[in-house]
Amino acid sequence: MSTAPQPPKTVRQDENNPRGIPKAIFLEDVTEFIGGPEGDAELALKTLQETLSSVVDLYSSKYRFMEQSSLQRRAGLEEKVPELERTIEMVDVLIRKKEQSEPFETTFELADTLYAKGEVEEVEEVYIWLGASTMLSYPLSEAHTLLTAKLSAARTSLSTVKEDLGFLRDQITVTEVNVARVYNWDVARRRERRLRGEKEDVAGDEEGKEED
Repeated sequence: MSTAPQPPKTVRQDENNPRGIPKAIFLEDVTEFIGGPEGDAELALKTLQETLSSVVDLYSSKYRFMEQSSLQRRAGLEEKVPELERTIEMVDVLIRKKEQSEPFETTFELADTLYAKGEVEEVEEVYIWLGASTMLSYPLSEAHTLLTAKLSAARTSLSTVKEDLGFLRDQITVTEVNVARVYNWDVARRRERRLRGEKEDVAGDEEGKEED
């Protein structure tokens, strides 16, 4: 009983980036990758396309899905970092005003496009959104420590996401080049087979004429 041909490997199982994204294999020898001169190019192309394509949507690639996810994460972090920086600046102001025992005037948002001025007395604590509809109050010093830690983590995550995006784009490029090389190899093989078939037909006709 013959077994179905196994699809060739398109990513390195033992070589990932620190976040576990697999490294694409560059095809040094297309013929070897296909499985020899008579190998199944369609199977190889399908395997490469599946490396680019997700199981859910054949028009979304695994690498591209990871890229899109990373892009969304980067966008969120690029908003979060300056927001945390502004929040820390505000806490710094409150700490400074508290140390000086000095009230200050600020503007409060009452509703969309509606603001009112007010005077703030000495502040002892602030409320911080922690996510999941949760807000907690913190003393100023603890709030500053918490926000600083969050800012450091967000900057590290942003750096990591940018590194992953660069890595992903390299793997997408390698895989797309592999697809093009296998396709071109298969086109050349089909052309060679057609020409060989035409030569055999001509030779057959000539033999027939000689017999006549």
